[in-house]
Amino acid sequence: MNKTFSTSEIQQIAIEIIKNAPTKTLCFYGEMGAGKTTLIKAIAKELDCKGNTSSPTFGIVNEYQNKDNEIIAYHFDFYRIENENEALDIGIEDYFYTNKWVFIEWPEKISSFLPEDATNIKLKVISSNKRSISIL
Repeated sequence: MNKTFSTSEIQQIAIEIIKNAPTKTLCFYGEMGAGKTTLIKAIAKELDCKGNTSSPTFGIVNEYQNKDNEIIAYHFDFYRIENENEALDIGIEDYFYTNKWVFIEWPEKISSFLPEDATNIKLKVISSNKRSISIL
């Protein structure tokens, strides 16, 4: 999927990603401010995650649960790690085999550990309220 969308269309993009992603491991690429966290929030909303969803910049990982308190997704932000071995320290590889949704911001920082079948989502800023998205 290659598409340009406005910020008001983000929920529809989230629905399309959920329906069409070949895997539950989603790697979000894009510069700071491209909308990675905003898109992940929209996906979490469509998955009926309860509570607040936010970027785990300092904690590295957030868990999202459904109304029955079952974990349905993990959200990683690797922006602040110094080297990719830090991802091993938190057991990143174990998360890939949970059969839960896994959202990864700044996946290029842990490229050696990403599953080969991960879905790559590239976001690019077009203007203040327009983005392009490519899903590979």
